[in-house]
Amino acid sequence: MSTLTAKTVTKTRRSFATHWYAWAMVLPVVVVLAVLVGYPLGRGIYLSFTDANEANIGRVIGDFEVPASYRFVGLDNYWHILSGQEGSFYPRLTWTVIWTASCVFLHYTIGLGLAMLLNRQIRGRSLYRVLLILPWAVPAFVAAFAWKLMYNTDNGVLNALLSKIGIGAVDWLGDPTIQKLSVIAVNTWLGVPFMMVAILGGLQSIPRELHEAAEMDGASAWQRFWNVTVPGLRPVSSTIILLGTIWTFNMFPIIYLVIGQAGGTESEILVTYAYRLAFQGVRDYAGSASYGIVILSLLLVFSVFYRRMLSRQEVAK
Repeated sequence: MSTLTAKTVTKTRRSFATHWYAWAMVLPVVVVLAVLVGYPLGRGIYLSFTDANEANIGRVIGDFEVPASYRFVGLDNYWHILSGQEGSFYPRLTWTVIWTASCVFLHYTIGLGLAMLLNRQIRGRSLYRVLLILPWAVPAFVAAFAWKLMYNTDNGVLNALLSKIGIGAVDWLGDPTIQKLSVIAVNTWLGVPFMMVAILGGLQSIPRELHEAAEMDGASAWQRFWNVTVPGLRPVSSTIILLGTIWTFNMFPIIYLVIGQAGGTESEILVTYAYRLAFQGVRDYAGSASYGIVILSLLLVFSVFYRRMLSRQEVAK
């Protein structure tokens, strides 16, 4: 054993002896994460380097055990996806980016407007807060089915309202463009409350004296917003935009449950297509796992780039 290794072992033992209670408290969390996150992730990475599918995966049929016959293929699955041979990755990636950017933009801007409204002394403010938070409390699958009923072409509430004012029925979930706008509307309805609550907390943490000083100096409402409110919200905004981007990029239930199979493949985002590969038709486990690792890699690259961009802005100031 080298000197460096011996020192590391000794240091670890001393840390465990001194902070054994902290180690004992953290151990269950580490075990749970290893079982629920670590093993599936490791298994997915392994399968992405094979040609595993429904035909060659190991399984038990009655009293007979069929051994796995899939083989290691290296980076073939990733090359098949990224080189464009599959023909569907880049169109789906484009739509996924548009979907994510549109939803996060609407989440933040509408949430900011509502938060600034609720930050004022208005009558019934507590009631408004409860009503605006309700969409966040509704499970995503419940909201998806409710909106799908409202989007129904023949018996939906939206088309009934349109018919009252003399407008014909709209095929909300049939036309490719309209169905994309429809799912963006549903996800915006679900995501705004989180942004609103987070931004409201950020607004209440900004010292009121800063606004009063700016007002005494003759700053307009827009100048106070741009020079006091926006900088004060930067720590909160940077975090919730990053979280919103990750959540929306992987927002499976809204796309899958609202559109379902009616929209074909044009409105699928990357994560719903990865699900379809693994659980529908001839199950392509290796292809689905490869898509999952590509999605994870894209989000990791975005997160690192985003945090570095924010750090550079802070240094520049």
